[in-house]
Amino acid sequence: MAPKEPRYSYLGPVGTFTWEALGQVSGAEKGEWVSVNNVGEALENVLHDRSEYAMIAIENSIEGGVSATQDALALAPSLRIVGEYLVPVRFVLATKPGTPLDSVTTVAAHAVAYAQCRTWLEKNLPRHSHVPARSNVHAAQSMSDDGLADAAIAPPGITQHADVTVVAENIGDNPNAQTRFVLVQKGGLPPERTGADKTSIIAELPDDAPGRLLEMLEQFATRGVNMSLLESRPIGDAMGRYRFVIDLDGHIDDERVADALMGLRRFSPKLVFLGSYPRANGHRPDVAKPYSDDAFVDARAWLEALRTGSPEGA
Repeated sequence: MAPKEPRYSYLGPVGTFTWEALGQVSGAEKGEWVSVNNVGEALENVLHDRSEYAMIAIENSIEGGVSATQDALALAPSLRIVGEYLVPVRFVLATKPGTPLDSVTTVAAHAVAYAQCRTWLEKNLPRHSHVPARSNVHAAQSMSDDGLADAAIAPPGITQHADVTVVAENIGDNPNAQTRFVLVQKGGLPPERTGADKTSIIAELPDDAPGRLLEMLEQFATRGVNMSLLESRPIGDAMGRYRFVIDLDGHIDDERVADALMGLRRFSPKLVFLGSYPRANGHRPDVAKPYSDDAFVDARAWLEALRTGSPEGA
């Protein structure tokens, strides 16, 4: 019997930026794509084996980290990121056919998209109100269904997926905006290191004593590990308690990264390893000689020689 093709959960419907990111995954076109309503549902599908993978948005170049994704991953330590994908973010304003721009008073949009188009909306539709939607494609499709909005922020190809008219293009505040998506599975080994990798973790401080954050960051600085992301999220059990979402340059199989993670594990009362995976942009960090794999291996061999009384330790 031929093996069953994997299932991929994504924020739908067809045509969303998440759908576009999933299209970048090698071999995904052979699997079953499962449209869901939110990030939580996508991850629950993976946790309960209804899908093998979930494609979720984790960071935007304008708005920063996607808090719903970060919080969900913090509470699901069995999930692993196995790949990341970048999607350019462009927006249009769509209306019901026959609705001119100057008659728009309500705009449906996903919250992240709405925030990225705020300047254009305030300039061109200063009296509009916002109708939240679970995705921008759904916002456009639902205009004719519920009548709650007479316009929607949508991706450029929306006319292929909904009966709407595009009345304005390129309405995003930043033409260089990108959203970073990650592919998540349950458990399993990390992808093999490529030299252009990223490691994602979530860590908590042991207490609120002065200097604790500095002590955490020193775990990376003293081992030559660069951070490409550091964001705080409230833990929720008390005011002033935070966890930190961190992206590191490198792979868990890199000696410097592994040593930093061991140091952090001794320091942090709760450390969630989200995964090591190839970077979407292919960036290879410059690693100084004292932080190379060979340097760590040599230092460990020297210490072992001292412990065993070998002449090499002299």
